[in-house]
Amino acid sequence: MAQYSTPLDDAFQALADPTRRAVLARLGQGPTSVGELAAPFAMALPSFMKHIHHLENAGWISTCKTGRVRTCTLERDRFDVVESWLDEQRRIWEERTDRLERFVTATSNEESPA
Repeated sequence: MAQYSTPLDDAFQALADPTRRAVLARLGQGPTSVGELAAPFAMALPSFMKHIHHLENAGWISTCKTGRVRTCTLERDRFDVVESWLDEQRRIWEERTDRLERFVTATSNEESPA
């Protein structure tokens, strides 16, 4: 069976890893170099770069190399993909709970003595 990934799949897969979430949190404060991003993590730079590439491929960050320094920047548009999916889920579940509330209210009104 062929697997096809969507922007939403890529976004959530990138968010599934705590290292990548920490990188995104740090980049929320502003652009920074890969070296500064890697400093708090106990891993070799090539291993850390796999996380950077994953985030970049998923569209969460962009990188720019100037000389020997690679700077990462958060791509805030990616949050829109996740936010729109969450908004749709919220709408679906609110409709369901509203229907359940109407059902329970109607049922209890039918059972109440007049």
